Amino acid sequence: MNPSRAPIIAGNWKMQHGGRSGCELAASLRRELGDPRGVTVIVAPPFTALAAVSAELDGSPIAVAGQNLHAAPSGAFTGEISAAMLSEAGASWVIVGHSERRQLFGETDASVAQKTAAALSAGLRPIVCVGETLEERDAGRTFDVVLSQARAVLDALAASGGVHALAYEPVWAIGTGRNATAAQAEEVHARLRALLAETSPALAASTPILYGGSVKPDNASALLACANVDGALVGGASLDAAQFLAIVAAAHRA
Repeated sequence: MNPSRAPIIAGNWKMQHGGRSGCELAASLRRELGDPRGVTVIVAPPFTALAAVSAELDGSPIAVAGQNLHAAPSGAFTGEISAAMLSEAGASWVIVGHSERRQLFGETDASVAQKTAAALSAGLRPIVCVGETLEERDAGRTFDVVLSQARAVLDALAASGGVHALAYEPVWAIGTGRNATAAQAEEVHARLRALLAETSPALAASTPILYGGSVKPDNASALLACANVDGALVGGASLDAAQFLAIVAAAHRA
């Protein structure tokens, strides 16, 4: 990690811990975290637990994120949630364009860009996800895919004043137990950093780029030691307080 960018460890609970158990997990994290010492710690509970988890963590150093949002500020969109609603529920961050949203729900680069702009306009800090499938990697298209996804949000990020993050999450390494090696992660992160630099050196220097894809306590240190890996977007390991806090501790040491 680059010491000029504060590391971020974000836990995406996905469709789990949506009620009382989410509050219990949040309480455990609050009780056991202590001083994060410069590490930004975020949890993203399901919408059903967002307000309750936010209340549980109020006054703690742990921030709360939404897992998704609709691009419109309001309207007849049954089952959706707006940026303003996330903010009112206590979120200060939001995950945008997660691979599961792209792969399972048909989100496109265009819709991710719209959601990113909506988040920023409402004062939320987006974590914009990019990543390739196994087929795309095997076809040698990793950089084409990842850089194209990032280009779709460059204008919005450049105008945001640095209140955002990117997350590289290779689709083939999410929920599979596989993960990119530290060298593979650094290679993609470095290319993303170079793309940001084409827009603005300041944007490249200030944008945290997280790695997401089967991050666990036993591989976190190697990933976080990479120069362009500024933190982690954690899935399964974020559902266990001890594992998640071990990854936070690895960020302290990196």
